[in-house]
Amino acid sequence: MTTASPLLRLSGAVAGDGVDAPVAAHYGSLYGEQRTLAAGDGFVDLSHRDVLRISGPDRLTWLHSLTTQVFEGLEPGTWTQALVLSPQGHVEHAFAGYDNGEAFTAHTEPGAAAALIEFLERMRFLMQVEVTHVTDQVAVAWRANGKYDLVPRDQLEKYAEAAGPAAGLWAFEALRIARGEPRFTVDTDHRTIPNEVGWIGPAVHLDKGCYRGQETVARVHNLGRPPRRLTLLHLDGSENRLPIVGADVTDANGKVVGRVGSSGRHHELGPIALALLKRNVPTDAPLVVDSLPAAQEVVVDPEVGLHFRPR
Repeated sequence: MTTASPLLRLSGAVAGDGVDAPVAAHYGSLYGEQRTLAAGDGFVDLSHRDVLRISGPDRLTWLHSLTTQVFEGLEPGTWTQALVLSPQGHVEHAFAGYDNGEAFTAHTEPGAAAALIEFLERMRFLMQVEVTHVTDQVAVAWRANGKYDLVPRDQLEKYAEAAGPAAGLWAFEALRIARGEPRFTVDTDHRTIPNEVGWIGPAVHLDKGCYRGQETVARVHNLGRPPRRLTLLHLDGSENRLPIVGADVTDANGKVVGRVGSSGRHHELGPIALALLKRNVPTDAPLVVDSLPAAQEVVVDPEVGLHFRPR
């Protein structure tokens, strides 16, 4: 497990919970920190995220063959997102990073690098690549201009002095949820396909050669109607609490129609959450999540795809 960030020593810092405990949830002003980030200022400490490095002359060709993204010809310094899918098209791994001309360095969810590295090692065969877990050497941060930084871990405090003011993870998460951006393993589960959560485009390139799970992605993209859809929920704020991750979402009749993932308190929208709902749930249907009434805002259209209609 990643050790506690040195930035937890900053004034007002309060540690997060669970896998996010090594970094600050906030520094004393949740909404003030959100407004600072929304205005394009400040940074967020994400140094609890796992980091891996892939080196060797075959690294980009190799990653191109294994993932949903185009890596061949990737220009140095260009950030990209990628997924590894199961043969059935379910998302097994998600990461983002950039190549510096010598190695591709990527970050993923806290605790997720070991399984990703294990998969990559199994697929190495005779390729000239080397995969290294470098979380103890490299830390992740996010700037309010929307860009991630990979920082030498021993220079994190100096980075904070230059990049400040610091905003906590709660502010970062609330803004992410409002943008409708899913977090891997929180807003996804073992059945998630990229089409359900808006990853076609950002993490899945449709104009590339074969990769594992491509058939499912292409079929749903062309024929439409993924089994589920990501939606933004506007929660009733009369109770001072948020739903737990994985809680059932039910309709007015009490029927389970989905699961909730991330939730947060937005400085303008109030309490919000992301949920995966069955595709056929009407987009205007009132819902209940963890006993909290909720209204929907469409993130992924239930008719996404339908580029070709079967006869």
